[in-house]
This record gives sequence, C-alpha cells and structure tokens, in this order.
Amino acid sequence: MTEISVAIADDHQLVRAGFASLLDAEPDIGVRVQASGGEELLEKLAATPVDVVLMDIRMPDGDGLWATEQIAADSSLDNVRVVLVTTFGLDEYIVRAVRAGASGFLLKDTEPVDLIRAVRVVAEGEALLSPEVTKYLLARMSLGLRAEPATHLDVLTQREREVLALVGQGLSNDEIAAKLVLSPLTAKTHVSRIMSKVAARDRVHLVVLAYESGLVSPGWLHGQ
Repeated sequence: MTEISVAIADDHQLVRAGFASLLDAEPDIGVRVQASGGEELLEKLAATPVDVVLMDIRMPDGDGLWATEQIAADSSLDNVRVVLVTTFGLDEYIVRAVRAGASGFLLKDTEPVDLIRAVRVVAEGEALLSPEVTKYLLARMSLGLRAEPATHLDVLTQREREVLALVGQGLSNDEIAAKLVLSPLTAKTHVSRIMSKVAARDRVHLVVLAYESGLVSPGWLHGQ
C-alpha cells in the first residue's frame, strides 16, 4: 500500500495537532510536514514534498491563497495537491482558491470521515467540489469573475467533450459512466486523457474549462 503524504498548514497548533492525529491513524496516510504559515510551509516543502497539503486560508507569514499560488507555480511541486480549509463559507474564497491553483475546498467543521476521504480523493487527482459548490463557483464566475480565455477544445474528440461537459456538472467517474453507458474504467480513462490534452492540473480546473468553453451553460446553474 502506497502511503499518501500530507502537509498541514495552520496557525493554530491545536488544529494542526487534531488533523495530524486523525490522519496519522489511517494506515494509508502519513503527516510529514506541519507549518504555521505560508513561508514556513514552502521552506519545508522544498525539502519534503508531499502529495496533499491541507491549508488554512487566513494565516500570518503568507496566507493560504498566496502559498497555493507559489506551489502551483513551482514545477518541482507539480504533484502537490492543495486543499484549502477554512471557517469561512461559500464566498469569494472559493473562486480565488480555484484561481490560485487549489484542488479542493473544505470547511473546518467538516466531519472527520469527510476530511479523510478528501485527502484520498485529491491524492488521486479527483475534484473536491460537490455539485452544490460547483454550481456556486460557476455562478460566481458568470458574474464577471472568469479567468483568461479558455483553452481551445479542438484537441478533444466528441466523446471527450461529452465527458468534459459532465465533469463540469460535478459528476463523478461512476456517474459519467452510467450517464454515457460506459464502464467506470473507460470513464476514468477519458477524464485522464482530457486532463493531459488540455494540460489541466486536476478535475477542479476541468470544471472551470467546461464552463468557460461553453460546454456547461449558465442555464444548467438553475437546473435548466
């Protein structure tokens, strides 16, 4: 069994200790780095890269959004996935987190079992945004928070575009497989190929691409 290595960045020692205790109790997860701020985290990651970073948004010495941007821009940390954990609800932080390069977003009152699941999901390159959060994210983007023009989708086959549209609606691989009458393995393969072709960091960014390219329309946000 391959261990998922984790870093925890939070300026509250009790939070770090609680997360570390919870995750270290799992046989396939190990906390390798702890830091109280963004600068300290980056210094430690340079020596000890990990698979997943659980990071608070508001911290001294480099906040979580800034630190996420630094990680995303560092080619030596390409395999590091960031989950931002905060006490704040669904506000501008979700959009900014995705823009910064985060692979997921959790609230600090998340149930322990969901936190553990989040680490495993993100480590495998999956998106950590529920359909509800995805709708919120895209709604915010439709109000003028869209990024630079989307990648052209000419490199994708028609089937891959269909899969991308379903990823954009927040569907899992199993749900995509059921919708398109495919095997779960085939659906997963399609998603992996799409990510490679459009140079997406993870599924969260496929969601953004699906919206910006028009594969997911604003009408879907309202259940149309």
